[in-house]
Amino acid sequence: MGSWVKEASYTRLCSTKNIITVNGQFPRPTIYAKKGETIIVDVYNKGKENITIHWHGVSMPRYPWIDGPKYITQCPIQPRSKFSQKIILSFEEGTLWWHAHSDWTQATIHGAIIVYPKNGTKYPFPKPNVEVPIILGQWWKSDVNMVRDEALATGADPNASDSLLINGQPGDLFPCSKSGTFKLTVDHGKTYLLRIINAALHEALFFSITKHKMTVVGTDAKTYSIIPEARNFYDNTTTTAIVQYRGYYTPSSPPSLPHLPAYNDTNASVQVMAGLRSLADAEHPCNVPLSPSTKLIYTVSMNSFLCPNNSCAGPNGTRSPQINFLAFHTSVRFYHDIIPLEDTPPHASPWISFYVVGWGFGNFDKIRTHCATIWWILPLEYHLRSTKGWATIRFEASNPGVWFMHCHVERHQTWGMETAFIVKNGKHPKLKCCLRHSTCHHVEATKN
Repeated sequence: MGSWVKEASYTRLCSTKNIITVNGQFPRPTIYAKKGETIIVDVYNKGKENITIHWHGVSMPRYPWIDGPKYITQCPIQPRSKFSQKIILSFEEGTLWWHAHSDWTQATIHGAIIVYPKNGTKYPFPKPNVEVPIILGQWWKSDVNMVRDEALATGADPNASDSLLINGQPGDLFPCSKSGTFKLTVDHGKTYLLRIINAALHEALFFSITKHKMTVVGTDAKTYSIIPEARNFYDNTTTTAIVQYRGYYTPSSPPSLPHLPAYNDTNASVQVMAGLRSLADAEHPCNVPLSPSTKLIYTVSMNSFLCPNNSCAGPNGTRSPQINFLAFHTSVRFYHDIIPLEDTPPHASPWISFYVVGWGFGNFDKIRTHCATIWWILPLEYHLRSTKGWATIRFEASNPGVWFMHCHVERHQTWGMETAFIVKNGKHPKLKCCLRHSTCHHVEATKN
């Protein structure tokens, strides 16, 4: 498939600006595939900026050359250049997504990857009648990379977005937005699978549909697959989008609003997280490492440093993050202590599965808290998001290469909340890179 990165004019909140898009669409396009397939995406950069694309949730087994993070696992695609990217879907199934991994262009370059079960297999839940991608995002009236640059220059938080979005639209609670509000028309009695993706740069978001019970059937931290029960008759509901039942009826005016928890309601979030369990079965196994050989402890915090003369990197780069080297097929027990008051969802893509086997509030204490909260029964495959707490994660380092790990709140990553894992080669013959080695110095020369 071909993807053209180019500028397009979009109007939101009564003003128009040019944004970087793929094929002129915002959001989307959606990529559809089946488990085990390989997709070739030809990316043509017709924009003015260097760009990279990351396939979020795809493990890319033994293929670390084009994972997406700019200048770490891939050199960016220069303007007026083409680059072919291979997406290897090995074990993945469900709701994934793709997004830019260069500067803050993720704000407008993102879309869903829908991976269906193999032929002859089925979902680990009842098959829905209809599937609908729901992409949540943020909109700034100004250029998003200028927002980033201004924040870095002043040392302050970036300016808040002017609105949140559902499928690219602010909804009818915002000016000049009513006609474009996303509407989902449903039939009573049918089952709908909503594939929800949080593509917002900086925010963890609540999602609700008025008067509807929703069942979570899949999650990967930045994505949720939910099934709402369409059991009401001829009613319509709204958050910043509208669910409208098909038929002849008079809708309420204005539509009823759902109840959403406050943005800092930790208890509401914990209630949802605590209720999640694996849907593992024979076709979707849950292979948790039982005897990890390596232990890693990470404490995540946000600190302020005086940086005269732009010296935050320290003498000779001495403030660079620690890089961990892992032997091939090492089983890892990873303790993640989170101190900040904000959400800090870590993301690393190379391993077949991350399994959260325990979590809690406060500082991790293996004597007082570990045994009481460990999830030995149906551990959850999940990328964690939490605040002022800890989590114990297990994974197997079975994918050689250099892999980026970072906070998926973009401002945190910009501030330096990032590191990398290097998984060494095993004893078998090494794979040769199938790509011509990128020339990042040429990219830098073009950029400068």
